[in-house]
Amino acid sequence: MLTAEDQMAIEQRLADFLAKSEAQWSALVDKGGNLFAQCGDTGTLDLSILSALAAGSFAATHELAKRLGESEFSALYHEGHGQHILMSALHHECLLVTIFGEKTNIGLVRFYAQQVTITLNELLQQAREKEAISGPLLLDGDFLNDQAAIT
Repeated sequence: MLTAEDQMAIEQRLADFLAKSEAQWSALVDKGGNLFAQCGDTGTLDLSILSALAAGSFAATHELAKRLGESEFSALYHEGHGQHILMSALHHECLLVTIFGEKTNIGLVRFYAQQVTITLNELLQQAREKEAISGPLLLDGDFLNDQAAIT
């Protein structure tokens, strides 16, 4: 679970990544397609659908890698006529999804994506460690038998 501070730290790293790579949008997505953090502008694109499709595409690529004897491909790139997308695997079952256009190139985006994935992996590991040492969330009350909550 990410705290507000974790979210802000991730979004700051994404903003730095976009500035350096000259990409238009980047996001941290889990491999189930859930969007955790994002930065940049995609116009009118539906980000929930984009995230789900990116995760599905990466899952299919993971199966291709296994068939070829690889444990996983670390990145997946799709080149369009005007828009391109790079998906990079992170630890903790996450992806860095980046959309960029003609004003930048894949080499620049990939170079900075490799750098930011290291930083994001560290942030996610720290969040996991904080979660592991924090106690469970305790709530007062008997919610199963509380008639006041029903009426």
